Amino acid sequence: MKFILVFSLVLTAVNLFAQADGKSVLLLNGYLHIGTGEVLESALVGVKNGKITLVKNSLAYTYKPEEWDTIIDLQGQHMYPGFVAPNSTLGLTEIDAVRATRDYNEVGIFNPHVRAQIAFNVESKVISTVRTNGILITQATPRGGSISGTSSVMTTDGWNWEDATVAKDDGIHVNWPSSTQGTWGEPGRKRSEDYEVQKREMMAFFDMAEAYVKLDASLQKDGRLDAMKACFDGKKRVYFHANDIQQLLDIISFSNRFDFKYPVIIGGNDAYLIPKQLIDAGFSIMVTRIHSLPEREEDAVDQPFKLPYLLQQAGVPFCLQNEGDMEAMNARNLPFQAGTAMAYGLTEEQAVAAISLSACKILGIDKDYGSVEEGKSATLFVSTGSALDMRSNNLILAMINGVFMSLDNSQKALYEKYEGKYR
Repeated sequence: MKFILVFSLVLTAVNLFAQADGKSVLLLNGYLHIGTGEVLESALVGVKNGKITLVKNSLAYTYKPEEWDTIIDLQGQHMYPGFVAPNSTLGLTEIDAVRATRDYNEVGIFNPHVRAQIAFNVESKVISTVRTNGILITQATPRGGSISGTSSVMTTDGWNWEDATVAKDDGIHVNWPSSTQGTWGEPGRKRSEDYEVQKREMMAFFDMAEAYVKLDASLQKDGRLDAMKACFDGKKRVYFHANDIQQLLDIISFSNRFDFKYPVIIGGNDAYLIPKQLIDAGFSIMVTRIHSLPEREEDAVDQPFKLPYLLQQAGVPFCLQNEGDMEAMNARNLPFQAGTAMAYGLTEEQAVAAISLSACKILGIDKDYGSVEEGKSATLFVSTGSALDMRSNNLILAMINGVFMSLDNSQKALYEKYEGKYR
């Protein structure tokens, strides 16, 4: 009987997509993971004009059906804020093995003026497969060079890149020089001989950019340095890609030197060793992909799995991200990384926050996204079970800015095609 109820809900939701868009929608009797660390076991969520206008306990609140164009009974299924994939090439690449489809890496060393926003492809077939696991927001991020370029925060659906933009040019991405040399797992890795030279080159570029900011605006323009201006006045974040403790300590000193308002570490494998320094310097951490091996031979085998818990205990603001091999398509696994972090110490709601509200706070979009609260954008989804478990992550409806999303993709179509043939 339960299967029939769930299946009928799916049919109802699909049939309502066309007629509910732009009208008022009431989602009733869902198990709501708010994103703030709290839950409502039987929630009532109202949506009007793309915004959440009502969040109540459905057992203690009386609503008037005539006030709503569409009412969907979720029958106790799980409702979440849209999950966020920060620091991702999702939408910037289609087939990693085909150079013509990779649009995230430009030539040059210092490229702060390269903007990922205008390269974002909303029609990507990869995006549709990621969206069906609950990833509704991504940070389109360039790669390569010492300064890769400028990222933008995008939704995973829209008519074009302009329509999909949540926050344009949110920050520049700095690939901090490696402080060690040698291959992964090699015992006794040595300090890089070029580290100090590369640090000085980075410092020289930022010194030049800082001096440029103070110049007369009537002088000849430099596109690279213009893109750096907002970093010094706090309008852009500065994202430092680094893992080793030597890198992290040097980045803290570097950030203090330029007084960056919103510095962020991406990776941060050794961040648990210096939590107080990071907190005092105002850093947040986008944690390295936790489904990975330890960085050093002497590290505990489960070190990557425990890192979110160690940062949580130390009070360091953090979120999860998925940079690495095949990262665009593997963005779908971000909820399951949160599930692993939950198995290694985080509570379920802390794990949910690590890929929703915490990520939005670090990206600077938490005023409108990241949690299911009144006044925020209606960017949310419903799963038949826990979205952090690959066995039960099964979306039956999703909306971005109050508009219902299609949950079809080419992989699902092939599954249904061949299931029908061999059933």
